[in-house]
Amino acid sequence: MVRRAADWWKQAERDLSFAEQARASGWHEWACFAAHQAAEKAVTALYQHLGALGWGRVVARLLQDLPEERHPPPAVIEGAHELDTVSIPTRYPDSHAAGAPFEHDTAKQSERAIEHARAILAFVRVHLARPTDGG
Repeated sequence: MVRRAADWWKQAERDLSFAEQARASGWHEWACFAAHQAAEKAVTALYQHLGALGWGRVVARLLQDLPEERHPPPAVIEGAHELDTVSIPTRYPDSHAAGAPFEHDTAKQSERAIEHARAILAFVRVHLARPTDGG
């Protein structure tokens, strides 16, 4: 398996930066979505670093499935659960009974999504700095 952890990590950081810019511009639905993307890509970078494949798009599940010695604290997983709830409704108008996604997402939601993504990236950053058993 080709390891591309560095590429996944760089894109995770860029997605988080975009989330912050979108929030500052009032594009809260995109800020929430980009925050989720940043977290997902960061965790994928960790799996790549470990020489493993993370399967799926549910960040909380990906974190829970990490090896025990790399398992995140409960608060990080809880934040991931909240991030997972914004992935789809921030993009698709039929996710709500009425209204476009941007009419539902608020500054507080995007702030929380970005906070959760930052915590996940901080967790992953520590583990990317640790050597792996397999290489």
